[in-house]
Amino acid sequence: MLRAIQNLREIAERCRRGAPLDGQLAVWLSDSLELFLAHRAASIEEALGLRAPRGGVPWWREEAMRRRDSLLREFAATCYPDRSVCAAARQIRLLSLRYASSAWRFDREQDVMPEQYRGTPKEWVWRIFKAGAPMPIGERHLRTVLGARRE
Repeated sequence: MLRAIQNLREIAERCRRGAPLDGQLAVWLSDSLELFLAHRAASIEEALGLRAPRGGVPWWREEAMRRRDSLLREFAATCYPDRSVCAAARQIRLLSLRYASSAWRFDREQDVMPEQYRGTPKEWVWRIFKAGAPMPIGERHLRTVLGARRE
């Protein structure tokens, strides 16, 4: 599924620039559209390889969760490098709860981060919330996400 998303982003970027598609992307897109047009796929998402398994997470939510989790690990590594996973998770959870109950209701509609956040932990929290996946998440889930950085 991630490969299909990368293909679509590459195609969109090339179209935006007016650049031709390379052979591999053109064949992939053509084959996917043929599946859909010939009714051999139930939806365009299925034809493009974006269909989530039954009861699974939609592709756009999975992508946002991966982006959020990556930012969480980067935040912990940058701002709390000497803390344990538990201590970092506790601190990030606290910051997230405070942000969610105060500034996020104003910041959520902004496309540009408020300048006063630059260089502070709030910059990370703003970026993590803007990733598009649910936030804040529980401390236990945070420990799992942050624990992946140690492996």
